[in-house]
Amino acid sequence: MKKSCWFIITLLVAMSGITGLGTLCAATMADVQKEAERGGHRLITSDELWGKISREPAAVLLVDTRQEWEYAAGHIEGAVNFPMEPTWLARLTRRGELEQFLGPDREKQIVFY
Repeated sequence: MKKSCWFIITLLVAMSGITGLGTLCAATMADVQKEAERGGHRLITSDELWGKISREPAAVLLVDTRQEWEYAAGHIEGAVNFPMEPTWLARLTRRGELEQFLGPDREKQIVFY
C-alpha cells in the first residue's frame, strides 16, 4: 500500500497565532491545493485529523517540520520533529534523509505540519 501524506492547512493556521508559524507560510491556499494534487496528496481539516488520532493514534505519524526551537517551544503531543524549510528545493534536496527518517512502514499515515 502506498504511504499516505496529508498536509494540514487548518492546523497551520490555528497554530500560527501561538508560534508565529504563519510568517513561514508564503504560499496561498490555491498553491497548496495544486501542489497536493500534483503529489497525489490529500488535504484534511484539523477535525478530520483529530478523529483519526482519536480512533487509532499509532496509525498516524505527526511530523512537525518547524525549526527545532519552535518544536521545543511547543508541539502536538506525539509529534516528531524533522525541521525543513517549506520550499520545493528543501523537499527535493532532503528527500533521501526524509525517507530514512520516516522508516519502512508503508501502512502508517503521515501528517506534516
